[in-house]
Amino acid sequence: MNRTIGGFNLDDLVAVLTVAEHRSFRGAARALELPPSSLSHIVSAVERRLGIRIFHRTTRSVSPTEAGQAFIDRMCPALTEMADAFESVNRFRDTPYGQVRINTSNWAAERAFPVILDFLAAYPEVSIDIVAEGRLVDIVAEGFDAGLRLAEAVPQDMVAVPLSGDEAVIIVASPGYLHKCGTPRAPPDLLHHECIRLRLPGGGLMRWEVAKAGERSWIDVRGRLIVGASEFALSAAVAGVGIAYVDAAKAIKCLESGLLVQLLSEWTPPFAGVCLYYPRQRLPSAAFRAFIDHVKAHTAASVSRPPLGM
Repeated sequence: MNRTIGGFNLDDLVAVLTVAEHRSFRGAARALELPPSSLSHIVSAVERRLGIRIFHRTTRSVSPTEAGQAFIDRMCPALTEMADAFESVNRFRDTPYGQVRINTSNWAAERAFPVILDFLAAYPEVSIDIVAEGRLVDIVAEGFDAGLRLAEAVPQDMVAVPLSGDEAVIIVASPGYLHKCGTPRAPPDLLHHECIRLRLPGGGLMRWEVAKAGERSWIDVRGRLIVGASEFALSAAVAGVGIAYVDAAKAIKCLESGLLVQLLSEWTPPFAGVCLYYPRQRLPSAAFRAFIDHVKAHTAASVSRPPLGM
Protein backbone atom coordinates (compact mmCIF):
# COMPACT_ATOMS: atom_id res chain seq x y z
CA MET A 1 0.00 0.00 0.00
CA ASN A 2 1.30 3.46 -0.92
CA ARG A 3 1.79 5.25 2.40
CA THR A 4 2.67 8.66 1.00
CA ILE A 5 0.91 12.02 0.77
CA GLY A 6 2.29 14.54 -1.72
CA GLY A 7 5.53 12.57 -1.82
CA PHE A 8 5.87 12.54 1.98
CA ASN A 9 5.84 9.32 3.97
CA LEU A 10 2.66 9.16 6.08
CA ASP A 11 4.52 7.90 9.14
CA ASP A 12 6.95 10.82 8.91
CA LEU A 13 4.08 13.31 8.89
CA VAL A 14 2.53 11.60 11.89
CA ALA A 15 5.90 11.92 13.62
CA VAL A 16 5.92 15.68 13.00
CA LEU A 17 2.42 16.08 14.44
CA THR A 18 3.32 13.94 17.45
CA VAL A 19 6.26 16.22 18.25
CA ALA A 20 3.93 19.23 17.93
CA GLU A 21 1.40 17.63 20.27
CA HIS A 22 3.92 16.70 22.96
CA ARG A 23 6.15 19.78 22.57
CA SER A 24 8.93 17.33 23.27
CA PHE A 25 11.07 15.00 21.15
CA ARG A 26 11.49 12.67 24.12
CA GLY A 27 7.76 12.42 24.83
CA ALA A 28 6.92 12.01 21.14
CA ALA A 29 9.60 9.34 20.76
CA ARG A 30 8.07 7.36 23.61
CA ALA A 31 4.62 7.65 22.09
CA LEU A 32 5.91 6.49 18.70
CA GLU A 33 8.24 3.86 20.22
CA LEU A 34 11.22 5.35 18.38
CA PRO A 35 14.68 6.40 19.60
CA PRO A 36 14.78 10.22 20.03
CA SER A 37 17.70 10.42 17.60
CA SER A 38 15.69 8.63 14.90
CA LEU A 39 12.74 10.96 15.43
CA SER A 40 15.01 13.99 15.16
CA HIS A 41 16.36 12.69 11.82
CA ILE A 42 12.80 12.15 10.53
CA VAL A 43 11.73 15.70 11.40
CA SER A 44 14.91 17.16 9.93
CA ALA A 45 14.29 15.26 6.69
CA VAL A 46 10.74 16.64 6.44
CA GLU A 47 12.06 20.15 7.09
CA ARG A 48 14.65 19.80 4.34
CA ARG A 49 12.00 18.52 1.94
CA LEU A 50 9.69 21.44 2.75
CA GLY A 51 12.49 23.98 2.77
CA ILE A 52 11.35 25.44 6.11
CA ARG A 53 12.16 24.95 9.78
CA ILE A 54 9.11 23.43 11.46
CA PHE A 55 10.26 23.66 15.07
CA HIS A 56 12.28 25.95 17.29
CA ARG A 57 14.49 23.65 19.37
CA THR A 58 16.17 24.44 22.68
CA THR A 59 17.54 22.17 25.40
CA ARG A 60 14.34 22.73 27.39
CA SER A 61 11.52 23.13 24.90
CA VAL A 62 10.24 22.51 21.39
CA SER A 63 7.76 24.86 19.73
CA PRO A 64 6.54 25.35 16.14
CA THR A 65 7.86 28.18 14.03
CA GLU A 66 5.30 30.42 12.30
CA ALA A 67 5.73 28.46 9.06
CA GLY A 68 5.72 25.18 10.97
CA GLN A 69 2.48 26.05 12.75
CA ALA A 70 0.81 26.89 9.43
CA PHE A 71 1.93 23.51 8.04
CA ILE A 72 0.74 21.66 11.15
CA ASP A 73 -2.63 23.44 11.14
CA ARG A 74 -3.27 22.32 7.56
CA MET A 75 -1.96 18.78 7.99
CA CYS A 76 -3.56 17.95 11.35
CA PRO A 77 -7.22 17.71 10.19
CA ALA A 78 -6.31 15.50 7.22
CA LEU A 79 -4.19 13.10 9.27
CA THR A 80 -6.77 13.06 12.06
CA GLU A 81 -9.43 12.03 9.55
CA MET A 82 -7.17 9.23 8.31
CA ALA A 83 -6.40 8.10 11.87
CA ASP A 84 -10.12 8.08 12.67
CA ALA A 85 -10.75 5.96 9.57
CA PHE A 86 -8.13 3.41 10.62
CA GLU A 87 -9.45 3.42 14.18
CA SER A 88 -13.04 2.93 13.03
CA VAL A 89 -11.94 -0.19 11.17
CA ASN A 90 -10.03 -1.40 14.22
CA ARG A 91 -13.21 -1.19 16.30
CA PHE A 92 -14.72 -3.90 14.08
CA ARG A 93 -11.99 -6.34 15.11
CA ASP A 94 -13.08 -9.07 17.48
CA THR A 95 -10.35 -8.07 19.94
CA PRO A 96 -8.64 -4.66 20.37
CA TYR A 97 -4.88 -4.71 20.07
CA GLY A 98 -1.96 -2.40 20.80
CA GLN A 99 -0.18 -0.98 23.84
CA VAL A 100 -1.42 1.20 26.69
CA ARG A 101 1.23 3.25 28.55
CA ILE A 102 0.38 4.32 32.09
CA ASN A 103 2.30 6.58 34.49
CA THR A 104 1.61 6.02 38.17
CA SER A 105 3.04 5.81 41.67
CA ASN A 106 3.82 2.54 43.42
CA TRP A 107 0.97 3.26 45.86
CA ALA A 108 -1.58 3.77 43.09
CA ALA A 109 -0.23 0.90 40.98
CA GLU A 110 -0.70 -1.49 43.90
CA ARG A 111 -4.41 -0.63 44.03
CA ALA A 112 -4.87 -0.79 40.25
CA PHE A 113 -2.89 -3.96 39.66
CA PRO A 114 -5.74 -6.49 40.12
CA VAL A 115 -7.84 -4.54 37.60
CA ILE A 116 -4.92 -4.41 35.15
CA LEU A 117 -4.29 -8.15 35.42
CA ASP A 118 -7.99 -8.84 34.90
CA PHE A 119 -7.94 -6.62 31.80
CA LEU A 120 -4.92 -8.42 30.32
CA ALA A 121 -6.69 -11.75 30.76
CA ALA A 122 -9.74 -10.39 28.91
CA TYR A 123 -7.76 -8.74 26.06
CA PRO A 124 -4.87 -11.00 25.03
CA GLU A 125 -3.74 -8.74 22.15
CA VAL A 126 -3.27 -5.65 24.33
CA SER A 127 -0.07 -4.98 26.29
CA ILE A 128 0.29 -2.53 29.18
CA ASP A 129 3.47 -0.62 30.07
CA ILE A 130 3.36 0.66 33.67
CA VAL A 131 5.92 3.28 34.72
CA ALA A 132 5.79 3.83 38.49
CA GLU A 133 7.61 6.83 39.93
CA GLY A 134 7.26 9.27 42.80
CA ARG A 135 7.09 12.45 40.74
CA LEU A 136 3.94 13.69 39.04
CA VAL A 137 4.64 14.09 35.30
CA ASP A 138 2.92 15.65 32.30
CA ILE A 139 1.52 12.46 30.77
CA VAL A 140 1.01 14.07 27.34
CA ALA A 141 4.54 15.48 27.11
CA GLU A 142 6.04 12.21 28.38
CA GLY A 143 4.15 10.04 25.88
CA PHE A 144 1.71 8.24 28.19
CA ASP A 145 -1.89 7.31 27.39
CA ALA A 146 -3.02 7.81 30.97
CA GLY A 147 -2.03 8.31 34.57
CA LEU A 148 -3.07 6.66 37.84
CA ARG A 149 -3.02 8.92 40.90
CA LEU A 150 -5.06 9.99 43.88
CA ALA A 151 -8.08 12.04 42.81
CA GLU A 152 -6.68 15.19 44.46
CA ALA A 153 -3.53 14.97 42.33
CA VAL A 154 -5.30 14.67 38.94
CA PRO A 155 -4.81 17.81 36.78
CA GLN A 156 -8.07 19.74 36.31
CA ASP A 157 -7.95 19.60 32.51
CA MET A 158 -7.98 15.79 32.48
CA VAL A 159 -10.83 13.29 32.32
CA ALA A 160 -10.83 11.31 35.59
CA VAL A 161 -12.37 7.86 36.06
CA PRO A 162 -12.53 6.61 39.69
CA LEU A 163 -10.83 3.25 40.11
CA SER A 164 -10.74 2.60 43.86
CA GLY A 165 -13.08 3.57 46.66
CA ASP A 166 -12.27 6.01 49.43
CA GLU A 167 -8.89 5.61 51.10
CA ALA A 168 -7.62 6.49 54.57
CA VAL A 169 -4.24 6.76 56.24
CA ILE A 170 -4.67 6.19 59.95
CA ILE A 171 -2.70 6.41 63.18
CA VAL A 172 -2.21 3.15 65.10
CA ALA A 173 -0.32 1.67 68.01
CA SER A 174 -0.25 -1.61 69.92
CA PRO A 175 -2.11 -2.02 73.23
CA GLY A 176 1.24 -2.75 74.86
CA TYR A 177 2.76 0.54 73.72
CA LEU A 178 -0.31 2.52 74.87
CA HIS A 179 -0.27 0.80 78.28
CA LYS A 180 3.38 1.74 78.73
CA CYS A 181 3.44 5.24 77.18
CA GLY A 182 -0.13 6.49 77.34
CA THR A 183 -2.67 7.38 74.65
CA PRO A 184 -2.46 10.63 72.67
CA ARG A 185 -5.75 12.59 72.87
CA ALA A 186 -4.99 15.29 70.28
CA PRO A 187 -2.51 15.62 67.37
CA PRO A 188 0.02 17.76 69.30
CA ASP A 189 0.36 14.92 71.81
CA LEU A 190 2.10 12.88 69.09
CA LEU A 191 5.17 15.08 69.47
CA HIS A 192 5.72 13.54 72.92
CA HIS A 193 5.53 9.95 71.66
CA GLU A 194 7.86 7.54 69.87
CA CYS A 195 6.63 7.59 66.26
CA ILE A 196 7.73 5.36 63.40
CA ARG A 197 8.76 7.58 60.49
CA LEU A 198 8.53 6.83 56.76
CA ARG A 199 11.13 7.96 54.24
CA LEU A 200 9.63 9.06 50.92
CA PRO A 201 11.03 8.02 47.49
CA GLY A 202 12.60 11.48 47.07
CA GLY A 203 14.55 11.07 50.33
CA GLY A 204 12.49 13.31 52.62
CA LEU A 205 10.58 12.15 55.68
CA MET A 206 6.78 12.03 55.56
CA ARG A 207 4.91 14.45 57.77
CA TRP A 208 1.68 13.13 59.22
CA GLU A 209 -1.44 14.83 57.86
CA VAL A 210 -4.45 15.36 60.12
CA ALA A 211 -7.73 17.02 59.22
CA LYS A 212 -10.89 18.04 61.04
CA ALA A 213 -13.81 20.27 60.06
CA GLY A 214 -12.21 20.88 56.67
CA GLU A 215 -8.93 22.18 58.08
CA ARG A 216 -5.66 20.33 57.44
CA SER A 217 -2.37 20.44 59.27
CA TRP A 218 0.85 18.46 59.15
CA ILE A 219 2.88 17.17 62.07
CA ASP A 220 6.61 16.55 61.85
CA VAL A 221 6.65 13.66 64.32
CA ARG A 222 9.74 12.33 66.06
CA GLY A 223 11.04 8.82 66.51
CA ARG A 224 14.15 6.66 66.47
CA LEU A 225 12.99 4.29 63.73
CA ILE A 226 12.82 5.38 60.08
CA VAL A 227 11.59 2.88 57.47
CA GLY A 228 11.27 2.90 53.69
CA ALA A 229 7.89 1.15 53.36
CA SER A 230 4.60 1.32 55.25
CA GLU A 231 4.64 -2.47 55.71
CA PHE A 232 7.71 -2.10 57.96
CA ALA A 233 6.00 0.67 59.95
CA LEU A 234 2.99 -1.59 60.46
CA SER A 235 5.16 -4.47 61.67
CA ALA A 236 7.06 -2.19 64.03
CA ALA A 237 3.81 -0.86 65.47
CA VAL A 238 2.56 -4.40 66.10
CA ALA A 239 5.87 -5.11 67.89
CA GLY A 240 5.23 -2.15 70.21
CA VAL A 241 8.07 0.03 68.91
CA GLY A 242 5.85 3.11 68.61
CA ILE A 243 2.96 4.83 66.87
CA ALA A 244 2.62 4.43 63.09
CA TYR A 245 0.83 6.25 60.26
CA VAL A 246 -0.32 3.58 57.80
CA ASP A 247 -2.84 2.67 55.10
CA ALA A 248 -6.13 1.68 56.69
CA ALA A 249 -6.56 -1.18 54.21
CA LYS A 250 -3.28 -2.74 55.31
CA ALA A 251 -3.99 -2.29 59.01
CA ILE A 252 -7.55 -3.69 59.05
CA LYS A 253 -6.61 -7.27 59.98
CA CYS A 254 -4.41 -6.11 62.83
CA LEU A 255 -7.18 -3.83 64.09
CA GLU A 256 -9.79 -6.60 63.93
CA SER A 257 -7.51 -9.03 65.77
CA GLY A 258 -6.66 -6.52 68.48
CA LEU A 259 -2.95 -6.35 67.65
CA LEU A 260 -3.36 -2.63 66.95
CA VAL A 261 -5.63 0.16 68.14
CA GLN A 262 -6.64 3.11 65.98
CA LEU A 263 -5.89 6.53 67.49
CA LEU A 264 -7.32 10.00 66.79
CA SER A 265 -9.79 8.55 64.28
CA GLU A 266 -11.70 11.84 64.04
CA TRP A 267 -8.49 13.45 62.74
CA THR A 268 -7.89 10.97 59.88
CA PRO A 269 -11.05 11.05 57.73
CA PRO A 270 -11.28 9.11 54.45
CA PHE A 271 -10.41 10.78 51.14
CA ALA A 272 -11.12 10.07 47.46
CA GLY A 273 -9.08 7.17 46.11
CA VAL A 274 -7.19 6.40 42.91
CA CYS A 275 -8.37 7.65 39.51
CA LEU A 276 -7.43 6.76 35.96
CA TYR A 277 -7.00 10.04 34.06
CA TYR A 278 -6.28 11.01 30.46
CA PRO A 279 -6.44 14.09 28.16
CA ARG A 280 -9.82 15.25 26.88
CA GLN A 281 -8.70 16.17 23.37
CA ARG A 282 -7.02 12.95 22.30
CA LEU A 283 -9.01 10.25 20.46
CA PRO A 284 -8.37 7.04 22.43
CA SER A 285 -7.09 3.99 20.57
CA ALA A 286 -9.28 0.89 20.57
CA ALA A 287 -6.95 -0.68 23.16
CA PHE A 288 -7.13 2.30 25.49
CA ARG A 289 -10.86 2.69 24.95
CA ALA A 290 -11.29 -0.94 26.03
CA PHE A 291 -9.16 -0.26 29.12
CA ILE A 292 -11.26 2.79 30.06
CA ASP A 293 -14.45 0.75 29.70
CA HIS A 294 -12.94 -2.05 31.80
CA VAL A 295 -12.06 0.37 34.61
CA LYS A 296 -15.56 1.91 34.50
CA ALA A 297 -17.15 -1.54 34.68
CA HIS A 298 -14.92 -2.44 37.65
CA THR A 299 -15.88 0.78 39.45
CA ALA A 300 -19.60 0.23 38.79
CA ALA A 301 -19.38 -3.33 40.12
CA SER A 302 -17.53 -2.14 43.25
CA VAL A 303 -20.15 0.52 43.96
CA SER A 304 -23.05 -1.92 43.51
CA ARG A 305 -21.42 -4.60 45.69
CA PRO A 306 -22.91 -4.68 49.22
CA PRO A 307 -20.56 -3.99 52.15
CA LEU A 308 -18.99 -6.93 53.93
CA GLY A 309 -21.23 -8.49 56.50
CA MET A 310 -24.51 -7.61 54.78
